[in-house]
Amino acid sequence: MADFYQNGIITTLHNLNQRPLEQMEEELRRFSKSRPMCLVLPSLYSELEGDALPNIVKHLSKVDYLTEIVIGLDMADKDQYRKALEFFKPLNQPFKVLWNDGPRLLEIDKMLRKEGLAPLERGKGRNVWYCLGYVLASGKAESIALHDCDIVTYDRSLLARLIYPIANPNFNYEFCKGYYARIANGKIHGRVSRLLVTPLIRALKKTLGHSDYLEYIDSFRYPLAGEFSFRADVITDIRIPSDWGLEIGVLSELNRNYANNRLCQADISDAYDHKHQDLSPEDAQKGLSKMSIDISKALFRKLATNGIVFSSETFRSIKATYFRIALDFIETYYNDAKMNGLNLDIHEEEQAVEMFAKNILIAGQSFLQNPMEKPFIPSWNRVTSAVPDIYEQMAQAVELDMKEHSST
Repeated sequence: MADFYQNGIITTLHNLNQRPLEQMEEELRRFSKSRPMCLVLPSLYSELEGDALPNIVKHLSKVDYLTEIVIGLDMADKDQYRKALEFFKPLNQPFKVLWNDGPRLLEIDKMLRKEGLAPLERGKGRNVWYCLGYVLASGKAESIALHDCDIVTYDRSLLARLIYPIANPNFNYEFCKGYYARIANGKIHGRVSRLLVTPLIRALKKTLGHSDYLEYIDSFRYPLAGEFSFRADVITDIRIPSDWGLEIGVLSELNRNYANNRLCQADISDAYDHKHQDLSPEDAQKGLSKMSIDISKALFRKLATNGIVFSSETFRSIKATYFRIALDFIETYYNDAKMNGLNLDIHEEEQAVEMFAKNILIAGQSFLQNPMEKPFIPSWNRVTSAVPDIYEQMAQAVELDMKEHSST
């Protein structure tokens, strides 16, 4: 059970007394009459064959307050797309599956690419961006939740707690970030958040001085959580990264567009576990190694837009400061784990910190060498300005794909 303490500058909505799920869902049904709700699920086809997504679909089939579920399907051929349409049939809500590798959506992607408007690389960011475009095209929801498809410990209370702050018409929040303790199988997980993001934020504060932006990011209890909810009007003007900097990029955009009192974070799960990425210290293009570089660059880019001037010497100082702070955090987490009867391998933790320190320098040098790199996918406002009928094109493509490949 969490306490009621409010830290930082972002409102924290705790899970204080294990409120009955049925009671919360009853309110959400009532809210749905004035604020229709939608769920976005960015998915790889491989996740349909895992253990997590079948359980997620099973739980979602009992949810009756959603107007629509939008599924972004990546890495699927024609037969796999057809299997996906069958896979999601147990859902009791209207649903759409975006076949991102299908000829119709690829043709739209090609057209946007010619205009310089398409995502530059494959990944979750691209998937999410097209899903959000479809949500705008559909126009059926005012409150939208998004969560990953690899949550092993999923139950529908996670969705209820995630979307409640945005769906409740008596609240004024535009955006809600989910958070949770990453504890599973007797271990503390969440290495990138614990050992990279938090100590790097603290190192940046110490090296660069006070920053409202750093104070803002440091207020989120789990800044890398892939679960968040938002009002539909947030989507039109937000620019998101297509790489692993997605979550930090989204928080940065919200910081640019909204006052802090329009944002919140909510405790959405007592037990959360999902697919774990490999450390991949030998390959900077894979696993947590690539993730740490992308996240570091996302932070550096945002600080640069706030007027911070970086140099090679600055990044060396940041790396040294980060390394000392991160090592101190390992001791803190080890003591916390032992007091709670959990396991934490100090050697593995220090290996991760050593790799993250190296990658902070790599990210810094990449930032200096590519100052004109386009890290963000354009906002949908810009896309509709260049291609006024893009929503109609997307809606028609998705509809025709589903009609053509659905079994009767």
